[in-house]
Amino acid sequence: MHSPPRLPDLPSEKAALRALYEQGRMTRADMARVMGLNRSSSGHIIASLIDQGLVRETAASAPAPGPGRPGILLDLIPDSMSFLGLELGVEHLSVVELDLSARVLRTETRAFDGATASVSLALAHALQMAGRPRRLAGIGIAVPAQMDRAGGLRLAPLLGWRDLDLAALAREVGDLPPGLPLRAENDANALALGVTWGRRLSAPGVTLLINMETGVGGGILIDGRLFRGGGGLAGEIGHMQMGPGGPVIEERLGLGRLLADYGAPLASFLSAVAEREPRAVLIAEDWAQTLAFALTQTCRIIDADRVILGGSVAALYPLVAARVQVHRLTAQTQSFTLPPIELAPDSTFGAAFGAAAMMHQRALSGADAAN
Repeated sequence: MHSPPRLPDLPSEKAALRALYEQGRMTRADMARVMGLNRSSSGHIIASLIDQGLVRETAASAPAPGPGRPGILLDLIPDSMSFLGLELGVEHLSVVELDLSARVLRTETRAFDGATASVSLALAHALQMAGRPRRLAGIGIAVPAQMDRAGGLRLAPLLGWRDLDLAALAREVGDLPPGLPLRAENDANALALGVTWGRRLSAPGVTLLINMETGVGGGILIDGRLFRGGGGLAGEIGHMQMGPGGPVIEERLGLGRLLADYGAPLASFLSAVAEREPRAVLIAEDWAQTLAFALTQTCRIIDADRVILGGSVAALYPLVAARVQVHRLTAQTQSFTLPPIELAPDSTFGAAFGAAAMMHQRALSGADAAN
């Protein structure tokens, strides 16, 4: 495998790349203004990025007003770097590849029995799916697990994994170059990072993001930054217990419960709900009531401004949104507001997309959006 492309070392170069990513093409004068530098200092940074093959000058689409040369704009070179996101799920593996502009180049998902596979086998299959993209600059790994702040896996109960350095294992299993950046992240946190950074949907206030697959995970964003909590477990509403001795939330909201209760694939169940099949509607009603309970209790504590649902099971929400709202209104007191609920874009590949976006963000800023 080729050596990874050299990432910019200087904070000023990263800031320039980030400005082009967030604001799009701009003139040299605009770049100097955004960075708060004079034209000479900004010019040296731009020249270095052009020499590195990360930034180019392009003619403006419209001629400059008045006499003089046509406007020249600075722009990212999208294919100068690529970033991979891998999702190691309980029942599937997913891969997403992004370019330097965070545009999706390809996606793939395959069925995979992660609950009975070793972590090495899961990584080997995911890396085989990913292949070896040209100018690969980072690999992010999303997994339904409790993670520490350094990216170490403490416990993945649905997969049976414990106390692992996934990045080191991936480097070993995939024979990856030593300098290639790798990082593992909880799947819900990765999805949250993808929604905010990769889709440029960052918003002020408190956002609760719920990832619903076989299990149910959560991430909390405060003013666009990921809040991990003291032990890295903030937002994990799937482990919330529904009363003394009762089931935990993910046992009622997760994919496994829906498949067991209905006895058919998720797509068939969703079609049955849409067609108002009585048995499917009854199962969906229980799901709606459980979701309303989980959101109501969580939002009483974090006072969220908005809720975003992701993962394959989130496709059920539009079919029962009215019922969820009824149960929320019943459970919530008038002194608390009901934050709006929306779906994460590209929910099927959300965690894998987020893992790739996490590495893209680290390349442009040196760190992910975590407190």
